[in-house]
Amino acid sequence: MNLMNLMNNFFEFNCVNFFLPNKIILEKITFSIEKRGQCVCLLGPSGVGKTTILKSIAGLKLISSGEITLNKKILSNQNTFIEPEKRNISLSFQDNALFPHLNIEENIKLGITKNKNASFIFSKDELMNLFYITELKKKYPHEISAGEAQRACVVRSICRNPDLLLLDEPFANLDQNLKEKIQDNLKLILKKSGLTSIIVTHDKNEAFYLGDYCGILLNKKLVQFDTPYNIHHKPNSREIVEFFNRGVLLPAKVTGKNSLFNEDLGEIKGEFTKSFSTNQSVDLLIQPEDLIYDEKSELKFDIIEKKFRGANFIYILKTKNNKKIPVLVHSHNQSELLNANKFGIKKPIYIDHLICF
Repeated sequence: MNLMNLMNNFFEFNCVNFFLPNKIILEKITFSIEKRGQCVCLLGPSGVGKTTILKSIAGLKLISSGEITLNKKILSNQNTFIEPEKRNISLSFQDNALFPHLNIEENIKLGITKNKNASFIFSKDELMNLFYITELKKKYPHEISAGEAQRACVVRSICRNPDLLLLDEPFANLDQNLKEKIQDNLKLILKKSGLTSIIVTHDKNEAFYLGDYCGILLNKKLVQFDTPYNIHHKPNSREIVEFFNRGVLLPAKVTGKNSLFNEDLGEIKGEFTKSFSTNQSVDLLIQPEDLIYDEKSELKFDIIEKKFRGANFIYILKTKNNKKIPVLVHSHNQSELLNANKFGIKKPIYIDHLICF
């Protein structure tokens, strides 16, 4: 990694390890935030170590090796450790971290008094309104729901106007409708205020919406760190494909610079995301949006299952070689397929990104 790039990044989490006696928790984790005001989202299964990363950044957990820097200042390495209260970093936990003897407004004011000299574009009242907790200001933590307490914690953290905002599953206790509204408001706050943030989430859609970059943690490692677009369209490993469960891998043979052949689908053209040699055997990722319905096509497969997804259906097709292929169908096209047992695939097949392993 280029040393000059490390020095220029606003935040750097460089080759950090977490070890316990006879156990590796996380190994050689590296990612960075280039500019102030950017948002990084960390995705991964429960127990993979996402919260451990946030705690180490906040100074609540010691790293075994590596280095953490913020705004060209070393926070943690083998020779240096800055105390949590001197880092100007706010961490909002998934669990309720409100003081029980203070009402909600008093809890939030603590965030402001922690950073008295900081100027911030949003007032306390504006933030409470954007997180739909204005009417709760005089209530105590035991009088509100887990989701309401979680939102109050987030507002308190934002009010500090920290150099780095850390949010651990900030919307885990919210229903979908409210979650989407608050996601919109959080993105507005982050972008208008220029707050730099790292958000841990289980929700891929949330990560792809909020994050300028996303990191995928699997099997104790950061297996991909990239833009949401590239992670979706250009996953770098089978692990990523399996984690998102977005499609199926089909055996194929590369036939040219921009083409390959599969026994069930025939010739498929597009642009490879990796380099392969002609006649090389690969596994091709087919995602639900890759294939298009065509009633008149001669290439037809049995429909074995339909999954309703609101605006869309996911049709599961069975090929002659007993492969199951998911295909996305918009709900307004569903009428053409109501009584169909077969599903026609539009040919020639063209897929923008040919993802193969």
